[in-house]
Amino acid sequence: MFSKIMAALKGSSSITALEHDAFVEAALKGHCHVIDVREPHEYSNGHIPHAKNHPLSAFDPHQLPNDKPVVLVCQAGGRSARALQASHMAGRSDVIHYAPGTAGWIAQGGEVHH
Repeated sequence: MFSKIMAALKGSSSITALEHDAFVEAALKGHCHVIDVREPHEYSNGHIPHAKNHPLSAFDPHQLPNDKPVVLVCQAGGRSARALQASHMAGRSDVIHYAPGTAGWIAQGGEVHH
């Protein structure tokens, strides 16, 4: 739900991850930008629908879209957590991450696009 994303972003600064059901709804309805920070070869092997690729190796938080909240994903949460930290250090308060990553998305039955 979009409201859950906004509540997480406006709530405690310690809330930096998004629960699965809220992420699914927000991602599939286009209420957020999904940014996959894996490398291009990983992204092309399967990514969350509507995700755009911004590899961590060249990640620039100033290049993130800013018209909707941004949810960062990677394979299992490590790289998206680093990108999240960089985003917050750059002053972006509208960025959160989906800690289970693409692997968690798939484990929950989520489809991927190639």
